[in-house]
Formats: sequence, structure tokens, C-alpha cells
Amino acid sequence: MSWEIDAEAWKLVGVKIKSRWGKINNVVLELINSRREVLVSQVEALYAVTPEEAENQVASFEKHTKELRPKALLA
Repeated sequence: MSWEIDAEAWKLVGVKIKSRWGKINNVVLELINSRREVLVSQVEALYAVTPEEAENQVASFEKHTKELRPKALLA
């Protein structure tokens, strides 16, 4: 699943991703390219966590990242 965000918002999200997961660099961000499942797999691989833990981390990140919330919830 890809997040439905524009290029500008993805730049902001990318900065937040790199801040949250320091092992993710610009090359990995290009690979992720706003695809949630790729972020989950990268978190799993880079941090040697279970798929469930990687999913939980990304879900928590989504909750706290306004650019990834549905527009209706931002009002």
C-alpha cells in the first residue's frame, strides 16, 4: 500500500522517517518511495525486529505524523 501524499509532503515525511529511524538514509528513502510495506520491511531488516514489531512501529509513526493521516481527521 502506498500513502496518498504529494511529493512535498513525502519530503517532510522522509525527514521524519530519518529522524525516527536513524539507520534509514536517503538511498533507502528512495527505495521506500512512499510505500508503507517497504518501510515496514526496511525497519524489520535494519533493526532486526519481528515483522509484528516493525508493523507496530510504523503504525505508531503513522498516528503521530499528520501528513499521513486522512484529511478528514485533520479538521
